[in-house]
Amino acid sequence: MCPGSYDPATNGHVDIIERAASQFDEVVVAVLINKTKNCLFEVSDRMAMLKEVTEHLPNICIDSWHGLLVDYCTANGIATIVKGLRAVSDFDYELQMAQLNYQLSGVDTMLLPSKPYYSYLSSSVVKEVATYGGDVGHLLPPTVHQRLINRLAERR
Repeated sequence: MCPGSYDPATNGHVDIIERAASQFDEVVVAVLINKTKNCLFEVSDRMAMLKEVTEHLPNICIDSWHGLLVDYCTANGIATIVKGLRAVSDFDYELQMAQLNYQLSGVDTMLLPSKPYYSYLSSSVVKEVATYGGDVGHLLPPTVHQRLINRLAERR
């Protein structure tokens, strides 16, 4: 399980998904629905973008979920959550979540450090830079970049 909001999916996200796909027979990439987040893209759009950027990976399944992630994992027989780590601040948060998830359900968490050139990359940073006209094309898969440009143009 590779969970996230993926609003939008970055090259860093794709890297973690690809690395997880090389370790497991099947990987569910779940777009988590959080009503408190103000997302730029609808869940269906985020799922469509993920399908496009992972179509080269035959063992990837895209889904969405609202609620406790471990409930999804338990209901679907998923034993491991895979999360990317960019910095020590990510580790502090993800370690707490991993311990809580294990305590709640017995589901383990694998923490993969990001590649150094993705360590600063987040969907929030990409959206902010793009909103002010900055070039983020090298940070996103091409189809995601085009959708981001189109969405921002719609909002202007």
